[in-house]
Amino acid sequence: MLDKTLDKTTVTSDPPAIVNRARSAVPRALKRYLSLDDFEATARRRLPKFLYGYISGGAETDAAMRDNRNAFDEYGFVPRVLNDVSGRNQTTTLFGKTYASPFGIPPMGSSALCAYRGDIVLTRAAAATNLPMILSASSLITLEDVRRENPAAWYQAYLAGLPARIEPLVDRVAAAGYDTFVVTADVPVPPNRENNIRNGFQVPLAITPQVAWDTVTHPHWLFGTWARTVINHGMPHFENMDAKRGPPVLSKNLMRNIGHRDQLAWKHVELIRKRWTGKLVVKGIVSPADARIARESGVDGVMVSNHGGRQLDYAMSALRTLPEIAALANGMTVMLDGGIRRGTDVIKALALGADFVWVGRPFLYAAIAGGEAGVRRAINLLHAEIDRDLALLGIRSIGEITPDLVRKF
Repeated sequence: MLDKTLDKTTVTSDPPAIVNRARSAVPRALKRYLSLDDFEATARRRLPKFLYGYISGGAETDAAMRDNRNAFDEYGFVPRVLNDVSGRNQTTTLFGKTYASPFGIPPMGSSALCAYRGDIVLTRAAAATNLPMILSASSLITLEDVRRENPAAWYQAYLAGLPARIEPLVDRVAAAGYDTFVVTADVPVPPNRENNIRNGFQVPLAITPQVAWDTVTHPHWLFGTWARTVINHGMPHFENMDAKRGPPVLSKNLMRNIGHRDQLAWKHVELIRKRWTGKLVVKGIVSPADARIARESGVDGVMVSNHGGRQLDYAMSALRTLPEIAALANGMTVMLDGGIRRGTDVIKALALGADFVWVGRPFLYAAIAGGEAGVRRAINLLHAEIDRDLALLGIRSIGEITPDLVRKF
């Protein structure tokens, strides 16, 4: 079940007394957030500019990132009317598990650098609301700790094309009890993110005069996230890149640890498939031809994604090639990542062929704004939008979403 801290828009058919109790359960500080976009302003204010720019920006001109939104704006709805839409249900089955909604929290690197214990916050909120959450390889909290907080969490890897590094990592993830392994396929080389250079963000982190000033002028982050983390847990490390602990975020050895990704190929996916007994997903596919290869390689699912517009500028939005990929899936699960901001976006993606969608930046902004309660608030807002949209479309369940409900403008 979703978290009980709902606002009155979440419950559409219950008696007024239930609606009022649900509304009063929302923490006062979170009542002003009415949509996913509302959390970004707080995150922007609290984060140093170099960190906010890292999260919010894309590659080069941001064209790929903008297109993720533009693609959704090109579709409208053809609603049906005078149908009985009481008893609505948006539960969704994904890899044999039933979730409360057709969306989840995707991998987001360095979440714990932006929000205190960010990966823990995200995974607890997902567990509390019965949604899937994927832990990023570039996270700063061990995959074992995250799995203890949420036994249903998935793991996502950034892999070098080296079997000697791949196989021990696969074994570590399996030993921790994970049942879904996600291979990110669209990061052979670091992207050109000019906004990071302008804002002072670099890998590894370097304390330049610009960054130092940026930090001290954002005391909420300095004391509430950075200092609190160092005091309680020590210097953050990249914990989950390999089978062993990675370097600290300030280490000059970091680039060596993330090298050789340009050697990663389909043969390595096939190697993982032979070694990994759980579900195997490839993330970062836009080409229908690659989706076909993934299916032939024994992959259980693909995440159609251009990495939030953060890798190749002008990479096609996932929504634009989604129908082609869905048409050749032949039993393979097709998920979409990128650009989801509203319940209407979720429904458009499902209507065009997605089995499930993932929502990234807004949930991290919510963690920065309100911790676990903030993420739950964001989840409940999106859940409520989907519920309302189903009714207005004249349908009662996710299974009733069909392509004829949408048209291109």
